[in-house]
Amino acid sequence: MFSVPQSSKSEFLDKARQAREERKGQKEKERAAIIIQALVRRFICRCRLQKQISSSLYTCHLLCNSSGSYFVFQRFEKLCRAILASMEVENEPKVWYVSLALSKDLTIPWLKQIKDVLWTCCQLLKNLKPDILQDNKLVTLYLTMLVTFTDTSTWRIVRGKGEALRPALTRICENIMGHLNQKGFYSILQILLTNGLARSKPSLSKGTLTAIFTLSLRPVIAAHFSENLLRSFLIHIMSVPAIITHLSGLTPECMASIQTHDLLRKFILFLSREEQCSDICVCLEGSHTLCLLGNLIHLGYLNEKVLEEEANHFVKDLTDMLSYCQRYVSQKKSNLTHWHQVLGWFSQTVDYGLNESMPLVTKQLQHLWGVPVIRTLFSDVLSKKLESQEPTPPPPQPSTSQNNLPVKNLFKRAFQKSASVRNILKPVGGKRVDSAEVQKVCSICVLYQTALSTLTQIRLQILTGLTHLDDLLPKLWAFICELGPQGGLKLFMECLNNDTEESKQLLAMLMLFCDCSRHLITILDDIEVYEEQTSFKIEELVTISSFLNTFVYKMIWDGILENAKGEKLELFHSVHGWLMVLYERDCRRRFTPDDHWLRKDLKPSVLFQELEKGKKRAQLLLQYIPHVIPHKNRVLLFRNIVTKEKESLGLVETSSASPHVTHITIRRSRMLEDGYDQLRRLPVNSIKGVIRVKFVNDLGVDEAGIDQDGVFKEFLEEIIKKVFNPALNLFKTTSGNERLYPSPTSYIHENHLQLFEFVGKMLGKAIYEGIVVDVPFASFFLSQVLGHHHSTFYSSIDELPSLDSEFYKNLTSIKRYDGDVGDLGLTLSYDEDVMGQLVCHELIPGGKTMPVTNENKISYIHLMAHFRMHTQIKEQTAAFIRGFRSIINPEWLHMFSTPEVQRLISGDNAEIDLDDLKKHTVYYGGFHSSHRVIIWLWDILSSDFSAEERAMFLKFVTSCSRPPLLGFAYLKPPFSIRCVEVSDDQDTGDTLGSVLRGFFTIRKREPGGRLPTSSTCFNLLKLPNYSKKSILRDKLRYAISMNTGFELS
Repeated sequence: MFSVPQSSKSEFLDKARQAREERKGQKEKERAAIIIQALVRRFICRCRLQKQISSSLYTCHLLCNSSGSYFVFQRFEKLCRAILASMEVENEPKVWYVSLALSKDLTIPWLKQIKDVLWTCCQLLKNLKPDILQDNKLVTLYLTMLVTFTDTSTWRIVRGKGEALRPALTRICENIMGHLNQKGFYSILQILLTNGLARSKPSLSKGTLTAIFTLSLRPVIAAHFSENLLRSFLIHIMSVPAIITHLSGLTPECMASIQTHDLLRKFILFLSREEQCSDICVCLEGSHTLCLLGNLIHLGYLNEKVLEEEANHFVKDLTDMLSYCQRYVSQKKSNLTHWHQVLGWFSQTVDYGLNESMPLVTKQLQHLWGVPVIRTLFSDVLSKKLESQEPTPPPPQPSTSQNNLPVKNLFKRAFQKSASVRNILKPVGGKRVDSAEVQKVCSICVLYQTALSTLTQIRLQILTGLTHLDDLLPKLWAFICELGPQGGLKLFMECLNNDTEESKQLLAMLMLFCDCSRHLITILDDIEVYEEQTSFKIEELVTISSFLNTFVYKMIWDGILENAKGEKLELFHSVHGWLMVLYERDCRRRFTPDDHWLRKDLKPSVLFQELEKGKKRAQLLLQYIPHVIPHKNRVLLFRNIVTKEKESLGLVETSSASPHVTHITIRRSRMLEDGYDQLRRLPVNSIKGVIRVKFVNDLGVDEAGIDQDGVFKEFLEEIIKKVFNPALNLFKTTSGNERLYPSPTSYIHENHLQLFEFVGKMLGKAIYEGIVVDVPFASFFLSQVLGHHHSTFYSSIDELPSLDSEFYKNLTSIKRYDGDVGDLGLTLSYDEDVMGQLVCHELIPGGKTMPVTNENKISYIHLMAHFRMHTQIKEQTAAFIRGFRSIINPEWLHMFSTPEVQRLISGDNAEIDLDDLKKHTVYYGGFHSSHRVIIWLWDILSSDFSAEERAMFLKFVTSCSRPPLLGFAYLKPPFSIRCVEVSDDQDTGDTLGSVLRGFFTIRKREPGGRLPTSSTCFNLLKLPNYSKKSILRDKLRYAISMNTGFELS
């Protein structure tokens, strides 16, 4: 009964077996985990040890100069020297380190070992500084290792009988180079080159630089110039700043190697594929792309033959790289931009480590606009001959003023000089725009235009280089004239409406021509433009200005400018800039015929209607090219603007309100002082409003008469006459033509700046009211009043003749001086006699100790001109402008040139038009146009009086000696003549009897003893009914010469 059942026993055994197996499996898992952990720990320890060894190598290297402890570093150096020493042993093959490679058992270990040694050399090179003497020695050692074991040429084992081994050993070298390339060999060489060359003075010796460049070239040659290695070479070697400059200066052998392998052509063709060029630019980013660009340009300059043969690809490559950089060029500073010495504000990261080498890179870039490269690229344009022709008489020029005489002589001289030399270049057409020649020239122009918009900080250098050849721009204009079926304007207007690549290139050519020509004319002085006729002949400038004028007008009037963006807008500003430079030059000294600038197809009435409706094109036309509108119509527009402002300020009499009137009393003996005291404190709107003047004569008695603007006109004219008198020393006169400008010594007046502001307000008031005053300003001063000196096209030297023509000639003679300017003993300063004391003005800080040399003589000329016309009178001019602009909005005068503003101030210089005056004269008191006294009067004025006496007569009646700018139809009140019988104090106006007696020439008594009188407030001449013409002539002449207002009777 105690026996165990058989089934229970078997279950127990099974459970025990399972438990043993589970315990066994658990132990095996634990053992496996221990093995795995051991392997992982071993791997981690190996990695940690490897890092420690590498770190110790670098640390030992850094500490070697201070502690003298070399450790592993010293051992590796000794290893390298031992290997190199073994390679130099004569006739001992067993000693040569490379002999180990010939053993079957040792080939693979040897190859692995040499790869490790050479890569260690590369890693050490990366951290060495070539400018440190100890490091420089190590650089030489490790480079020698690399040079020795990447080429078999120095291996003694391949000499003589060993020549058969050369192919196999060469493959070993190629294998080594392939290994190094995979590890980053070119990056190491780039770092080493940059450390040694990216500085103002290179620290790499000739041998070192030769070794590095040789090493960089070997993989490329070994791979038969494969695209991958050409890419690496361009990215890492050719992007080192100014490397070609250093190679050409230090190692001619390397430059010979570049030419031998025709590397420039290979680079050009590699980059000609758009995706490859883009890849290179993206890898390099902006700063290094610019360095690559500089090196390629330098190579092109040194290899004229390749440049000529591959010009199209070369131009395309440079354009693509510049376009890449252009994407990141910004117009202004922001949080996302960095400053670059050549590119300006740049939105990519700038490598400031390249700053020291940027001057060298800039010199490389300058080859692109140097004469040799320009001659090569523009060979098709420059090869064109400007054919000569027989001179023919110039067209007759109508004469409207005395200023036309020198213009006619100028045309005559210019024609005699230029017509016998070449044809005058005019649009003729005939050249297909899709021809290879035109496409090539267009692509070259696109290149230079891209350079101008990308290399913003050296833009002026580019323009100066492009204008250096006197015949480039005329021949480019001749080329433009030949384009299209008809040539000239029509082709380019069609391009504006097309968005094709061909149209863009043609417009880029026009844009480059305009930018360069504008720069050229800006830097040329009057002698070079008008007499020597550098580059362009006068007649060509006339033709070009007509083309530009029409082009800009069409862009505006056809609505193209309203929607223009990007390239079209830039084109407009280029063409407009060139146009305005020519226009302003013509305003200073005429070279165009009469009405040259006007658009006869533009009706002023249509323009004014569109301005009233606020049409954009009318506003743009008035903003950019107001000169296409006749001057008379612009003056009318100006008067309308003033009238509208008066209405808005409530300064005009209406049916419901009268304007506020300001009354002032002026003593004739103290006119300036009283006027200054009473008017300077008035608000601006009060000065713009109605001012009534009562004069007190020398006896202290109020003068008779009611001021209906006439007395105020007389007061204004007199006060302006006094304040502009040079004897007061507020203003001086220029030498020669006696034009007015602020006196540099006006500070002798205690309140001189307040006086200048007051004078500015009074002149502004005269223009505001349409009162012409006889004040001839120097044009340079008026240019400053108008704000023209802030224009990018303004040149101080161009305005200097309006101040002192002799001084201008002396300065320009320095510019043309062929010898050493230093011999003249000039400094960057100006000595002036100020009230008997010699004062030295420094043009720049420390200028009196800086000599004028051939290098800085152009700067000296401009600094001197700027000092004389701006710096000396800066405060006076600013005060005058402040007062003037408080009355006259400067925007109102933008539609006038400097000479036109002078006419607005002083009226026309032309003689009084008696026919116009006669036509707009009103008669009273029985006088009429056929009355004998009136007939005598007009006959006396036209036949007996001189021009000066006619001006005195006009001043006697209207208080102003000059006719109104728009003619006598705009004289308010109209010019009037009235027959009088009694003296002014008894005159009660016209009666029926007086009118009848005047009409029928019935006199109450002989008026022979009475003089003519006037009421300037009404522009009224009071004329007795004289019986003889001789009496009228004598009395009138006496009256106008007395100048005592309308009191004389």
